[in-house]
Amino acid sequence: MQNKISLDKLKKGEKATIVSFHNDELPAKFYELGFMPGTTVQIKHKAPLNGPICVNVIDYQTLIAIRKTEAALILTDKL
Repeated sequence: MQNKISLDKLKKGEKATIVSFHNDELPAKFYELGFMPGTTVQIKHKAPLNGPICVNVIDYQTLIAIRKTEAALILTDKL
């Protein structure tokens, strides 16, 4: 069973696999940072008041902070 959800909707500590993107014009920086389909990520921190989200890209062991609006464009399969 697949639980598709955008990255910004995940709660702190939840893991997911990136499936696709809502917008084909997502900046190339996301691919360079490791946000590619098939990559496993975990939410580490969520700032209050629609602030940035800290994401652990598990496949590359990196922590990356992205805007909530950008996270909303990333579609994941919740694990």
